[in-house]
Amino acid sequence: MNTPILWSFRRCPYAMRARLAIASAGITVDLREVILRDKPAEFLADSPSATVPCLQSGGKVIDESFDIMLWALAQNDPEGWLEMPAQGFDLVCDCDGPFKTALDRYKYVTRHKDVDIGFEQHRAGFFLHTLDGLLARHSCLFGAGPTLADMAILPFVRQFAHVDLAWFTAQPWPHVIRWLDAFKSSRRFVAVMTKYPAWQPGAAMAWFPDPGFPPNLPA
Repeated sequence: MNTPILWSFRRCPYAMRARLAIASAGITVDLREVILRDKPAEFLADSPSATVPCLQSGGKVIDESFDIMLWALAQNDPEGWLEMPAQGFDLVCDCDGPFKTALDRYKYVTRHKDVDIGFEQHRAGFFLHTLDGLLARHSCLFGAGPTLADMAILPFVRQFAHVDLAWFTAQPWPHVIRWLDAFKSSRRFVAVMTKYPAWQPGAAMAWFPDPGFPPNLPA
């Protein structure tokens, strides 16, 4: 059977969460790192949207990061990431919708007209306050261990935090800050953030990272 191909970009939060799920599921893929300013023709031929991540497996192309997570966990879910309430899926929708819109306008302010940074911080804060309330009760969103929602959302909270880390850590989200810090220092995060050279035609690299067991998100 051919090894699935994963087109990725290390720092992209969408690609990050796809790699997190693939690592947890223990699936070997042919990892192809893309330079976004110089996308190879082979990648553009595979990806309908010309965005990362993009997974090609058995003639099927999956071009959405959350769908890649579901694809991986449908094959193997050793940590029970799919065992979460429906609220988890709602939170991912909120992350990918209103929160990501505010994040983009906040982080890439020069790309948008008439951006009020304070307003975008405030708008993103509604979502982070919701997460903080959940995390006040548990180490992760729905219990002691991470679920699909935790790992789908954390890369975007990380991206938001690092726009202005001093400001972020001064906000009244102590449980979100603790949750994010645990993620960034975990074996799981380190396992999926190894730097690789950009893919070149003819190259292949089987990627079976240390899945990071346990994920080291403290109970």
